[in-house]
Amino acid sequence: MQTDDPAAQLTTLEALCAYLAAAFESGDSAMLADAFAAAARAEGTTHLAAAAGLPQAALRHAFASGEMSIGTTLAIMKVIDLHLPGLTS
Repeated sequence: MQTDDPAAQLTTLEALCAYLAAAFESGDSAMLADAFAAAARAEGTTHLAAAAGLPQAALRHAFASGEMSIGTTLAIMKVIDLHLPGLTS
C-alpha cells in the first residue's frame, strides 16, 4: 500500500532535517506549516528531539500546533544546520 503522506518517508534524522530545511528555505508559510504537520507524525521526529535536546512529546505538539517558541525553533535550526540569510559569524 502506497501512501501520499510525506511523514511515512521521514523515518531518519537526515530525511526529516532535509525536509524541514527545504521548507524553511522555501520561505513559503503554507509549505512550512505542511512540513510541521508531517513532522508531528514522522518517526524521524524522535531522532530530531534527541539531537535538539527537546522532549519528544513537546516537539511533536509544537509541530502539530504550528506554534513554536524561538528557543525550539533555534534548536531545530541548529540540528538541521540551517542558517538565516545575511547572518555571518
